[in-house]
Amino acid sequence: MKPLVIIPARAGSKGLPGKNWKPLHGKPLIQYTIEVAMETFAADEICITTDSPEVLAIAKSMGLNVPFVRPEALASDTAGSREVILHGLDFWSINFYQPDVIVLLQPTSPFRTSEQIRAGLSLYSKEIDMVVGVKETKANPYYVLREEDEQGFLKPSKVGTFTRRQDCPKVYEINGAFYAINPASLLQKNLSDFERVIKFEMDAFSSHDIDGRLDWVIAESMIQANLRSEL
Repeated sequence: MKPLVIIPARAGSKGLPGKNWKPLHGKPLIQYTIEVAMETFAADEICITTDSPEVLAIAKSMGLNVPFVRPEALASDTAGSREVILHGLDFWSINFYQPDVIVLLQPTSPFRTSEQIRAGLSLYSKEIDMVVGVKETKANPYYVLREEDEQGFLKPSKVGTFTRRQDCPKVYEINGAFYAINPASLLQKNLSDFERVIKFEMDAFSSHDIDGRLDWVIAESMIQANLRSEL
């Protein structure tokens, strides 16, 4: 099985400007993802899709070939993930090889490991649409989540008779750390429309996603506290 690893890292970020190359505990955020990708895959299987000169420089300094700069039309905050992935897939298919699976690794998840990537990828087959990284969520819709009705009153998101959170069915949250995507499925529809999806459950540490400043401060604290050793 020949993978194509796509690491998307555009220059713009409203929540935390420049976060993809901002130093996290001494090294650029995107370096964590590039390092784990290079531990797991061959360099010619890794596609950095970016419009950022900073990201390009980091990737090249780490020995990766970056054969294209992401087009401006795909670099705005309104550009969809599917279009960005398809652009990388099309470029690789024309210029290098036709991949059997797309592995999407977002740079905002710095704590995933190569062992986890391999384990998640082992669940993939061409008979499904996607394997996706998840964590068990504490915000259970049977227990704590509420939605407003037409009168503005809060009602349970999912109706149940549970009196303890521990008794509720498990609910999983997509963590953004790992995706193994069927190229044929992606050519046909959006990721949100996939129906044959398998979960790859990950721990809370590995699932940490950096969106804004609070997430960043928490990530720094997680590293300093060496929380990984306690898992």
